[in-house]
Amino acid sequence: MLIGYARVSTDDQNLALQRDALEQAGCQQIHEDKFSGAKAERPGLAAALSHAREGDTLVVWRLDRLSRSLKDLIEMVSLLESRDIGLKSLHESIDTSSSSGKLIFHIFGALAEFERNLIRERTKAGLAAARARGKKGGRPKSLSSEKQALAVKLYDEKNHTVKQICQLMGISKPTLYKYIDAARAQSKA
Repeated sequence: MLIGYARVSTDDQNLALQRDALEQAGCQQIHEDKFSGAKAERPGLAAALSHAREGDTLVVWRLDRLSRSLKDLIEMVSLLESRDIGLKSLHESIDTSSSSGKLIFHIFGALAEFERNLIRERTKAGLAAARARGKKGGRPKSLSSEKQALAVKLYDEKNHTVKQICQLMGISKPTLYKYIDAARAQSKA
């Protein structure tokens, strides 16, 4: 069975073009959404997936109607494959129920994974280069080591409340306690 899915992003847009194409393609059922593709919950898509059975094919006018990103599209195809449901895109002429359609999606998936790995490698190389130049990652310390010692001293003297120390030093309670723990660990070492 061919099950159609049509989506537009706003109420101002019209589903007629997609609906006509899906009917012409022979879809017995057509489910529709008027939501952004970024929204996780799309009732029309959920209904289409719940009606689809093993051997059925989900038909869309264009792939971007089903998903906004390649990653999401690949996840959707994996879900459909696991349920033995095909995916057919009318505009791109892709049909995952055929061997060539599956090949195209596996190529897309490999390219997406390659891109993610490149980004990860570039990030690691950039961080290593910054460290080699003496740069430290992360958020800068709120206080210099002298002011940290002063905050711990004020805490140990017990003349001021934690709130007063934090206001005086311009730090939060967790930061003060982190400095206290670090000073205790350093004195034990």
